[in-house]
Amino acid sequence: MRTTVFSTPVITPLLRSFSRLMLALMGWKIRGGELEHQRCVLIGAPHTSNWDFPLMIMAVLALRLRVFWMGKHTLFPFPFAGLMKWLGGIPIDRSRPHNVVRETVRQYEQHNELIVLVPPEGTRSKVERWKTGFYHIASNAGVPILLGYVDAGKKEAGFADFYQPSGNVERDLAEIRKFYAGKKGLKAANT
Repeated sequence: MRTTVFSTPVITPLLRSFSRLMLALMGWKIRGGELEHQRCVLIGAPHTSNWDFPLMIMAVLALRLRVFWMGKHTLFPFPFAGLMKWLGGIPIDRSRPHNVVRETVRQYEQHNELIVLVPPEGTRSKVERWKTGFYHIASNAGVPILLGYVDAGKKEAGFADFYQPSGNVERDLAEIRKFYAGKKGLKAANT
C-alpha cells in the first residue's frame, strides 16, 4: 500500500509524539494498545462532527496504527486530493455503481497487513440503521472487526476489542451496536 501519514519515515514518529501531547493537553485519554498484527476492519462510531477527523488522525497516530479510511469523494477536491490520500483517505463515490466491498476484499487478499477504517453510519447525521459495507468487507475478507470509538462524555477515543463476524448480519450488528449504546459523539445531538 502507499505511504501515508501513518507510515512516513521521520515524519510519522514526530507526529505520534505531537498527537500524544495534543491529546493530553486537550484532556483526552487514548484507549487500546499497539496491535501485533494489523489486519482488520476498524469501525469508528459515533461519527457526529467534522472534528472527528483530526481526533481520529491523532488517536490512530498515538496508537501506532497504519490505517486507510473511506470517505466520500467530495472530501478529495483538487488541489487537496494528494494531501487527503497521504492522510490515509480512500475516496468513495456513492453515486456511481461499483462494488466497494469486492474491491476492498481484493486489497485484503493482496496485503498481509491492512486496516481500513469505515464509519458505519456513513454520515455525520443521526441514523437509525448503519450501513453494512464494513461488515461484508470483514466477513468476505475473513478478518475481524475492531471496535473503535469516540466517547466525548468521558473524553476517550481508541478501540476496545475485536469482533468476529458470524455471518448472521442482523444479530452481529445488534451485538456491535450494544457496545456503542452509551458512547457520546462530539456533537451530542447526533448520538
